Amino acid sequence: MNPPQSVAFRFQLSDWTLFSIHRRLQVRAFGVGDSVTELDQLPPLLPDTSGVMLRSLPVSTASVGIRELELGGQRLLSYVLQCFPRYYIDMSQSFEDYKAKFSGKTRSTLGRKIRKFAELGGGQIRWERFTRADDLERFWQLARQVSIKTYQERLLDAGLPDDPAFFEQARRLADADNLRAFLLFDGERPVSYLFCPVREGIIEYAYLGYDPEYLRLSVGTVLQWLALESLFAEQRFHYFDFTEGESEHKRLFATGSVSCANIALLRPTLTNRLLAHSHHRFGRFTEALGGWLERHELKTRVKRWLRFGRAAA
Repeated sequence: MNPPQSVAFRFQLSDWTLFSIHRRLQVRAFGVGDSVTELDQLPPLLPDTSGVMLRSLPVSTASVGIRELELGGQRLLSYVLQCFPRYYIDMSQSFEDYKAKFSGKTRSTLGRKIRKFAELGGGQIRWERFTRADDLERFWQLARQVSIKTYQERLLDAGLPDDPAFFEQARRLADADNLRAFLLFDGERPVSYLFCPVREGIIEYAYLGYDPEYLRLSVGTVLQWLALESLFAEQRFHYFDFTEGESEHKRLFATGSVSCANIALLRPTLTNRLLAHSHHRFGRFTEALGGWLERHELKTRVKRWLRFGRAAA
């Protein structure tokens, strides 16, 4: 169990966060290949916390909703915020075997995207791979130039952190050879970045971002493919873990997935009940709105406009 931290319950319309309510929670995050500790062994809640957040808990069946339960003699409000497949790539195979999982049409599409971007550089692609702590500051300066333009940073507060403490943690990972970072360039201009910590032989997809002006050139996909070829060549990693959340990008590159849920176990106070029920009902409302937009063939257009504005036109 990690030390308590402030966890945001975001009230969102698609990628647009209207506002957030925070609770101080103990956090237990699960990764691909983690064994699940029996939840009835949940330790007593710390006195200055509102409960526990279980992130990416592997589950056989679960549905979004709220119920009361008792764990380890503690009465708790269990709020399943989200259910999702956690995607991963099995890296025990060769890169050639991995490529064979794609259909001929998909391989052709990927090749076309890579050739199209290469045309910008006269047939060559400029990209860099960073593993050493001494090179990390340069990566950070260039990647932050991209991150400030991304919808992840503008809408979700999920860009590459501009935080000295996070940077120092990254340096420690690099010192232990537990960091891989990548940059893609158009000439001297950085256009996409990928930042991946390594934990116990599993490389994590922590931060990917790209310049929205290069949206039509699929620079995030191009960099992902180049990075994977490099990572497979090391023959060191068990899995490439796409972490929580669902997207077309992750589905495209993954070889498998694990069914997971994010679950908040809260003290059953009045304020926590109000938070859980209002957050849940708002989520149901946005689901219904998303369904209406999809039926009228507007959902993709609205999402692209929120993320990229005029660059999506």
